[in-house]
Amino acid sequence: MKKSNMGLGFLLSLLSILVTQQANGLRPIRDTSRSSWGDQWLFGKKEVSSGPFSPWNITGTYRGTWKFQDTVNSSSKFPDFRNQNGNSVIELVTSPTKITGVHYVQGAVVFHDVFDNEHNVGGAQIKVEGVYIWPFRQLRLVANSGKNGDSGLEDDYLLSNPYHLLGIFSSQVLQESPRDRIMSKQKASPIHEMEKHCNIEIAAQISRASSTQNSGDKDYFHIEGLMESPAVDDDGDCFSPLLLNATSINVEVYYNKAVNYTLMVTFVSFLQVLLLIRQMEHSNTQSGAAKVSIVMIGQQAIMDSYLCLLHLTAGILVESLFNAFATAAFFKFVVFSIFEMRYLLAIWKATRPSNSGEGWETMRRELSFLYSRFYGILLGGILIMYELHNYMRWILLLMYSFWIPQIVANVVRDSRKPLHPYYILGMTVTRLAIPLYVFGCPKNFMRVEPSNAWCVGLCAFTGFQAAVLLLQHYFGSRCFVPRKMLPDKYNYYRRLDHDVNRSRDCVICMATIDLRRRTNDCMVTPCEHLFHSGCLQRWMDIKMECPTCRRTLPPA
Repeated sequence: MKKSNMGLGFLLSLLSILVTQQANGLRPIRDTSRSSWGDQWLFGKKEVSSGPFSPWNITGTYRGTWKFQDTVNSSSKFPDFRNQNGNSVIELVTSPTKITGVHYVQGAVVFHDVFDNEHNVGGAQIKVEGVYIWPFRQLRLVANSGKNGDSGLEDDYLLSNPYHLLGIFSSQVLQESPRDRIMSKQKASPIHEMEKHCNIEIAAQISRASSTQNSGDKDYFHIEGLMESPAVDDDGDCFSPLLLNATSINVEVYYNKAVNYTLMVTFVSFLQVLLLIRQMEHSNTQSGAAKVSIVMIGQQAIMDSYLCLLHLTAGILVESLFNAFATAAFFKFVVFSIFEMRYLLAIWKATRPSNSGEGWETMRRELSFLYSRFYGILLGGILIMYELHNYMRWILLLMYSFWIPQIVANVVRDSRKPLHPYYILGMTVTRLAIPLYVFGCPKNFMRVEPSNAWCVGLCAFTGFQAAVLLLQHYFGSRCFVPRKMLPDKYNYYRRLDHDVNRSRDCVICMATIDLRRRTNDCMVTPCEHLFHSGCLQRWMDIKMECPTCRRTLPPA
């Protein structure tokens, strides 16, 4: 570090001769024990233009690529650099110095896809500092390991940059990457050895971005340079020279993308609330609620709770976007904590009518058991996703099988129309919105690599489940099951062997049932009571009990 400081100090001395205007009254701002030349030359003076040149403010985030100049890494000191190229993100913060035409630069360079999988590290972050000579558009940077003190100005910038923070957040949660591959500070990592044995130097040229890349009033710049790594002991290079190409990104557009995403999540949550209200009205009777699978509603509630936690965590991490993400998290909280949990409780009460006369202590004990199972599965799922982070997309496929419990329940119970068609179609579409944006949008703000094949597979898988539910709704819950595999079912249209020549009254509508005409206009219960077909079917939509003797009825 001392050698690099002496070299940079000598470079500044030469620059004071090259630039057109000399600084007057040179003195350090503060006296510190550190010998960092950056701390001695930084100050907040406003820069003035020099002739035809004007000082470009290159502070910002740059996204681009890196590749070896010699196609592959030919050095034997660090053979872990096996990949030939990859993506890179450069964060720069500039400040004027007392030398006119020279800006002090701090920042970080993040290289993706550098190492092999042996070290469980897929990317590397290198802190840099140096100078930007704006009359000549030259950028000179050296590695700053931060061993002699705090990391400096760039840490504040990185911790407030939504592009950087949300990129780290999405890589930790959504991408198939190790949990600590970028921000890892393991002592045995190749980066630690490289900082200890190598002098990393970057020489780059700054130019304005082309008109096709530039939009709006803000200026955008392009960095093109070379990164070299001479060894400390002058024993060759640590790795072959790297070519860097990066273009500044529009952080305001990135901001707008994140805000638009949260608006989309809020709108989707509002639609889900309306669909849940429609479904609850459709099954507002005890018999109707008992037909709905409690596992299906519970699985959707767990999904919404996870989304609530993710958006709330993202809002806390990125303070500048807290309001937007907190709004999305709040609506997801309303969906699962108010509507879905209330519906879950209604289904649970409908499935236990025989115990409704028991004491309050028994009901409270069973209810606490229901909630403990729900939140136990919720916390257990978080632990499973943490341990199986590399299989996140397969876990999402498993979570999006939420219609399967209802399909199985329809077949087992032979339920008639438990779900409203609008609820089936609406929930299928709205729940696909978030994963399709994250894994299908090529320019999503989370910077997740899109996968069209996975998105098509998810849509086909979820759409197939919805299609089966619609077939069960319109053609019967067992329409696709072979008759030989079906269990015996009670026949409500069986013949009566006695009193066939007299009439009986339907106690539901009080109209006469003519038994002399053998039609499907009457139904017979297992307790030998007769009713009109339409009357008994409407009755069973409300209660699965005989209107005459209150005996439990089998499915029709």
